Amino acid sequence: MTAEPPTDDDQRDPTAASTGGRYPTDVLVSADWVNARLDEFSSVATDLRLLEVDVNASFYEEGHAPGAVGVDWRTDLRSAEAHDILSPAEMTAFLESRGFTEETTVVIYGDNRNWFAAHLYWQLAHYGHPDVRIMDGGREYWTEHGYPTTTEPVAPPDVTYGDAPDAPARPEVRAGRTDVRAAIGTDAKLVDVRLPEEFRGDVTKPPGSDEGAMRGGHIPGATNVFWAENVRPDGLFKSREELADVYESRGVTPDDDVIVYCRIGERSSVTWFVLEELLGYEHVRHYDGSWTEWGNMIGVPIEVGEPGGDS
Repeated sequence: MTAEPPTDDDQRDPTAASTGGRYPTDVLVSADWVNARLDEFSSVATDLRLLEVDVNASFYEEGHAPGAVGVDWRTDLRSAEAHDILSPAEMTAFLESRGFTEETTVVIYGDNRNWFAAHLYWQLAHYGHPDVRIMDGGREYWTEHGYPTTTEPVAPPDVTYGDAPDAPARPEVRAGRTDVRAAIGTDAKLVDVRLPEEFRGDVTKPPGSDEGAMRGGHIPGATNVFWAENVRPDGLFKSREELADVYESRGVTPDDDVIVYCRIGERSSVTWFVLEELLGYEHVRHYDGSWTEWGNMIGVPIEVGEPGGDS
C-alpha cells in the first residue's frame, strides 16, 4: 500500500505538508511528505537526500525507503581518531560521501523512534548544516503503515562540500563534563532521559546494551524525564501542547538553562530535538558524553535512588 501524498495546499505550505501544522517549524516532516518526494530523493540531480540510520544497522539491508542512503552509527557517526563525535574533517568527509553540498536538504529517519536519526540531526546542527529534517515516526511508522520499501542500495552523487566546517558552527548546543560539573548546584536543569532503573542506579545500562559504566546512578540534581514520554504509541511525536506539559510539569521551562543526557547520547538527542526544535527552548545543551563518561570518571559526584538520595 502507498500512502496518499499531501494535497496541493499542503505542498504550498511546508509546515502543513510536514506535520499538519502541529509545530511552528518545518524541521519535522511526515511520512506522507517523504512519500510524495521519493523520485526526488532517488535522483542525483536534486539537492534532496534521505538517510536511514538505525540502532540495528542491518535493518537497512532488509528494506528501506526508496532513495534512502544507509548510515551505520558505529562507523559513520563516531570519530576514528578519538572516542568522540566526528571531527570537522570527518564530518566533511561524511557529508560528501552521502552526496551533500551546502544546499542539500537532508531528511533523516531511523528505528527506535529516531534515536540515531536525532543524534545525526544534532551533529549536523552542531556543525551548522542549514537544512536538516527528521521524518516523524521513523522507520517503524514507515513500515507499519505500508509505505514502499526496497532492498536496492543507493549510490550518492560525487560532490564537494564547498564551505567545509573547520570548527563547530553552533558550539552552544553541546555540553562537556566541565559544563555539567559547573551546572551542579545552580539553577540549570539537568534532564536524565534514561529508564528509571538506570536513573536510580539499579542498573548501569539498559537491557541488551553492551556499553555501560562502572557506577550507577545519576548526576546530582537531575530530573528523570524518560525519553519515550516525547512520543505517542504510534511513534509520532506528541503535540506541542502535550510536550510542553511533559517538561513544564517537571519544572523544566523555556527560560531554563537545560542540559540533557542519557547513556551514550542517542536517546538524549531525541529530547534535545524536542526541547530545542519543537518547543523552541533557547538554552538547551546536549551532554553527549552522557553516563558512559560520567559514570566512569574518578572524583565526580553521583546520586543514587530518587533525587536527594545517597551520593
